[in-house]
Amino acid sequence: MNIFAPVSSIMTDYTSLVTVSSEDSLARVHEIFDSRNFHHIPVVNFRQIVGIISRTDFEHFLGGASTFDVDKSLNDLRMRTTKVSELMITRMGKVEPDDRINVVIDIFLLNRFHCLPVVDGDDLVGIVTPYDILRELANEKPAAPEQVYE
Repeated sequence: MNIFAPVSSIMTDYTSLVTVSSEDSLARVHEIFDSRNFHHIPVVNFRQIVGIISRTDFEHFLGGASTFDVDKSLNDLRMRTTKVSELMITRMGKVEPDDRINVVIDIFLLNRFHCLPVVDGDDLVGIVTPYDILRELANEKPAAPEQVYE
């Protein structure tokens, strides 16, 4: 992997993202987290990024898993009546598609972020995560195959 390549070469493109609106209920967020292996959901107003909602923050909101039906009913009610805007993170780092991968790595290391929106102006064009970087490293082929131990 060339760490000086643009982040656009490894990001998840907007067309592949699942997003929510700040006016959506947390029940919608719950559906997404239950059906997909996502850890972050961008919150958008049309294509403008206005926040991020993380699986960790969502699970913290729920107070962990409960085995009691009463608590489950209460959590269901809370999810239906709470809007994404009440839980989303609005202060977030952002990068542009032409920013280099090494800049993203530095941001992840310094700030312990786990997701960065990729924006063109105010418009969300993708997201990048440490997983995207690891995936690229795992797919890297050696210059000389004899360098690989079998």
